[in-house]
Amino acid sequence: MNVHYTADPSIIRSKKVAVIGYGSQGHAHALNLADSGVTVAVGLRSGSPSAAKAAAAGLKVLPISEASAWADVVMILIPDQHQKSVWNEDIKRYVTAGKALGFGHGFNIHYGQITPPSGTDVFMVAPKSPGHLLRRTFTEGNGTPCLVAVDQDASGNTIQLALSYADAIGGTRAGVIETNFKDETETDLFGEQAVLCGGSQALIQAGFETLTEAGYPEELAYFEVLHELKLIVDLYYEGGLEYMNYSISDTAEYGNYSRGQRVIGPQVKNEMKKILGEIQSGHFAEEWIAECESGNEEFGKMRRHTKSHPIEVVGRRLRSMMNWLRPSRESDVEASPVAA
Repeated sequence: MNVHYTADPSIIRSKKVAVIGYGSQGHAHALNLADSGVTVAVGLRSGSPSAAKAAAAGLKVLPISEASAWADVVMILIPDQHQKSVWNEDIKRYVTAGKALGFGHGFNIHYGQITPPSGTDVFMVAPKSPGHLLRRTFTEGNGTPCLVAVDQDASGNTIQLALSYADAIGGTRAGVIETNFKDETETDLFGEQAVLCGGSQALIQAGFETLTEAGYPEELAYFEVLHELKLIVDLYYEGGLEYMNYSISDTAEYGNYSRGQRVIGPQVKNEMKKILGEIQSGHFAEEWIAECESGNEEFGKMRRHTKSHPIEVVGRRLRSMMNWLRPSRESDVEASPVAA
């Protein structure tokens, strides 16, 4: 597997780049590119509340169709479920031979939702972090690891373009790994569903319920199974499993070895294999696309159920006492359109 720590910055600086979207990833890509000397415009739908933010940051803002027509490189960074319709309505006719089309995640290419025209370069640059961390590490002089991949190489130079783009958003400072759209998409979805989001959330909720149903105070349960998890994850991040075990008490380490696999045992791994199979077969993608096309009714129910779970109720109260946390974080969740 090739890992890159350098790239030719002049390649992307010679292009006009349209970043479509100004959310978590979009704002970070656009600002990092601009700070790296790249000519950037942000493409947004009419009436987008993000337009004022992008303009205030000194970025050129255009309607999506105009940005796509103007650009040499169109980087699509809107949510997966909206990409197909925006592509068909506002981008497709402007991505002509000689241009390049970029993605921050391989979902729509891998599952055939978007079919780029021949004669265009198609690449992916996928930072392995949320956008706000991508931006913050860049401004601190550091970087975030990125994955790069090429789906179409009409110019014969697409991997160099992708690496130059990754360099401009700070990726080469931490390492840029070559992969392909299939592997990035499938491993990313699996990580989200089985471990990082789905698995961890279900584990936290089950732990909270076990303690509170046994009569322990909700506040104590919250701190033990959710709040302190960040301390453990930070140790994983800094030094892997061994460093985490080195850093905790001997009692905790023995409990880890002797009890952990009773919770995450063979039945969990078997279910993980089923989840991976659904991703590989396209079943999950079909389910998610159908849910979006039907109006997100079930998605909304699941969001509301999580929001009303007792650990969230007590958590909101406890977090309100933690003045070091960003005050607007709870309002960000309230603003989510499907949560209403």
